[in-house]
Amino acid sequence: MVRALIAGHKTQTRRVITKARTLAIPDAPAFTLSGDELARAMQNASDFRRFDGDMWTWKADAFEHQAPASRTNWHAHLGHAPGDRLWVREAWRCNGWATDVATIFYRASERDGYTAMCEQYPVADHEPLRITTTWRPGIHMPRWASRLTLTVTDVRVERLQDISEEDCIAEGAEISHAAGTIGGPLVYTDVANVYATPRNWYRTLWDSINGAGAWDANPWIVAYSFTVERQNIDGSKR
Repeated sequence: MVRALIAGHKTQTRRVITKARTLAIPDAPAFTLSGDELARAMQNASDFRRFDGDMWTWKADAFEHQAPASRTNWHAHLGHAPGDRLWVREAWRCNGWATDVATIFYRASERDGYTAMCEQYPVADHEPLRITTTWRPGIHMPRWASRLTLTVTDVRVERLQDISEEDCIAEGAEISHAAGTIGGPLVYTDVANVYATPRNWYRTLWDSINGAGAWDANPWIVAYSFTVERQNIDGSKR
């Protein structure tokens, strides 16, 4: 997916809602919803509306003690808001550490040659990294070594399977110009994998990342649209 970001093919991403921080009110302090509590707060949820930053309101089934009401309102923080800037982690390694700069290689650009996969960053304020020929997972990437920055432009809360064909293309599906067996264009990600529609491609991708059956579970997700800037989030690229 990093290659899709660089190529400009990916301008959306989706994240399962796993927690929500409620809004403090005079009668109750803020608290975090997760697990069964979050599932209950999302039971038959509807009418999601964002009203301030990452604060959302929605309606869901009321609790027994709220009878005779059948619906109740929730207010909680759900992820990021338009205007938020996020730095991208990816597979990487430190290829050199000099007095003033570090040389960082990025696996996603390895096939494109040395210039494409290499960036240099000032290191005056950073602890030295171990030089290695082994790729390291993005989880270990320091913020200053990130080369891509996303700016959130739109946020939606919806069910996973509400995704449209256009959204799937924005998620990074590449469209072939060759006619498929059903008379339309094919969707492909590499030579070995061809899909009839962008939605079929995304369903396979989602299950490959989140586990078998993850698509069928149809969870509530936050869908982010964003622009991509090829620069460190703090502007520290040399």
